[in-house]
Amino acid sequence: MKEVLLRLEGLLFLSDPEVAVMSAEDDGEVFWIGVTRKSAGAECPGCGRWSNRCHGSYLRFPADVPSAGRRVVLRLQVRRFTCADTSCGRKTFVEQVPGLTRRHAQRTDRLRSALAEVGLALAGRAGARLADVFGISVSRSTVLRLVDAMPDPQPPSPRVVGIDEYAMRKGRVYGTVLVDVETRRPVDLLPDREATTVAAWLAECPGIEVVCRDRAPFFAEGASAGAPTAVQVADRFHLWRNLGEAAERCVSRHRSCLRTPFAVPGSESVTTPQAPEAGASPWPKGHRFADRTREMHAIVHGMLGEGRSRRAVARELRMTYRTVQRLADAATPEDLFQGQWQSRRTKLDDFKPYLRERWAEGCTNAWTLWKEIQTHGYAGGYGAVRAYLRLFRDAVPGGRPPSPRTVASWILTHLTSFRRRRG
Repeated sequence: MKEVLLRLEGLLFLSDPEVAVMSAEDDGEVFWIGVTRKSAGAECPGCGRWSNRCHGSYLRFPADVPSAGRRVVLRLQVRRFTCADTSCGRKTFVEQVPGLTRRHAQRTDRLRSALAEVGLALAGRAGARLADVFGISVSRSTVLRLVDAMPDPQPPSPRVVGIDEYAMRKGRVYGTVLVDVETRRPVDLLPDREATTVAAWLAECPGIEVVCRDRAPFFAEGASAGAPTAVQVADRFHLWRNLGEAAERCVSRHRSCLRTPFAVPGSESVTTPQAPEAGASPWPKGHRFADRTREMHAIVHGMLGEGRSRRAVARELRMTYRTVQRLADAATPEDLFQGQWQSRRTKLDDFKPYLRERWAEGCTNAWTLWKEIQTHGYAGGYGAVRAYLRLFRDAVPGGRPPSPRTVASWILTHLTSFRRRRG
């Protein structure tokens, strides 16, 4: 039996040769291991002085890493010693087993480490379920608490650092974010975007060789002061953004090339909205109101052809007599539509020649044209101007011309990517 205990002692407690296994017991559910320390004394955690004056002893039962799905609990006998230094604030203290126990702990350090790793991988609920499969009964809150108690990892000093701003309150309060470009992980957040703050942070990291930043002057000043030997480069996002803005401005200067040329008023090539021909219907087939009117016109004329009176038709169709009379007096459905497209004189009529002239010159922005005719005395609303110009837009072959931003995206997009998006 003694040989078995010695072998168990060597397998479980290699990290501390002062630990001795006194007993091993299996009750069918839990594997109990009796443990004690061989040393004659311990160091006081308050003053660090060695003491072998034993004040008393008691048992602790920390849970250990399970074995073969069975719970393992240590029956650990710990001693309380009296501090030999009379000036120490701790009169007595309890010995701790390195690698196994700590103050007020219910689990050994290796079990705490195992649960913390499970929590890092699976978080609370999933980690607790996996631990239960291994024979560790623990709640999700305990798993999260063990993860939270782990020390924060110390990232290595970055060699290539990216500097940019972030908004704590958009438009009002901004800070600075620093990112390790090689690992693509954030390194630190600064409370402002002042050059002195950036310079102080860079001065604490002497290993920085490259500073990747935008064109903000305060970042340039901070990088020059904090890391004078580092190479300053522009990041890819801002380079691409600046290129896109430059391309869009260039296309905007040649926007007239995107439109179909229009001649001055009076020329035959001027595109103007045309009124419907005489007798033609302004309501095409497929229009819900027009189709319903044509259907009712046919029904009313059919019933009148059968010899029914207009009042009988109105009662049967549950229509007013005046509606039946209007349908009966119209020879064709198109007669009912006459006059609907012939609008009355509006406030915009006096300004339509000016709008056509400005459209021919290349100004197609409805809001801009509305503001212009307001200075000439127009008292109407923006909607009437927009509706009138829509007739001009519909007359452009191929529809509305592309915007400068759309053309700039065509220029900057790789041909293979464009074809892949188009399918």
